[in-house]
Amino acid sequence: MRKWVALLLLAATAVILFWTPRGNSQESTGGFTDYKVVSHAMGGIRDHAYTNSYEAFIANYEKGNRVFEVDLLLTEDGNLVARHEWTRAMTELLQQEDELPQDRQAARLTYEEFKKSKILGGYAPLDWNDIMDLMERFPDIYIVTDTKEQDQEEMKRQFAMLVQSAEARDPLLLQRVVPQIYNRPMLAEVKDIYDFPSVIYTLYATEDTDEEVVDFVAEHDIDAVTIPEQRVTRSFLSKLKEAGAAAYVNTVNEPADASRFKRMGANGVYSDFLTEKEVESANWLYALGK
Repeated sequence: MRKWVALLLLAATAVILFWTPRGNSQESTGGFTDYKVVSHAMGGIRDHAYTNSYEAFIANYEKGNRVFEVDLLLTEDGNLVARHEWTRAMTELLQQEDELPQDRQAARLTYEEFKKSKILGGYAPLDWNDIMDLMERFPDIYIVTDTKEQDQEEMKRQFAMLVQSAEARDPLLLQRVVPQIYNRPMLAEVKDIYDFPSVIYTLYATEDTDEEVVDFVAEHDIDAVTIPEQRVTRSFLSKLKEAGAAAYVNTVNEPADASRFKRMGANGVYSDFLTEKEVESANWLYALGK
């Protein structure tokens, strides 16, 4: 009897938590780490990832996601836009072959070319001004930057443009921008441009050991660390938590995998397709033995 009562109480708690709406960013929250899912490249749409498109954002916002990672690159003429890479493979993935001449399909596009080239036949590409429009329209979202420029000076230029544009429009927008850094020196380089309130250390490009990451996080009060799936261990997640950092695993698209990483101690996942509700539901179904 006690077992059934306990299960009923657990199920009732799950329902309450699952259906309780989240507040927007104007209310008292713990920031972006309140959320379990970071929508990768604005989230997937129609089984397509990496679009960084307006329609992908809207689709995933309507499903309940509130934290959106966006890939950022500079166009040939120096505008900041949402694109994962300037390659023929990406042009093909976005089904833009008919939008561009052959000699431009593997090139760094001009701003005009970028904006005119519809994604998947009809979706709208985003530039940084478009993203700020979304932040003003939806005051409960967070934008996580994935700055793709490999050159250090180009990376700094990206952040300088990002900050200057936001400060000219509304400096409070920068409180909901979360830069990702890819190595330890990058933290100081970004902070020299703007002292963002939150930072994520993403590990896919670093050779830092677990111990070096944990020490760096503790010393510099890093909010979160993003870990590739193959690098996740219970010990690493535990040490990051002790150091005060939330841990996210990337990129995870199966609810069972998200649940497994959560049970190991991760705060959440980057995902193309998972939603906040799906991740919460997977956790409670596991707790109930389903």
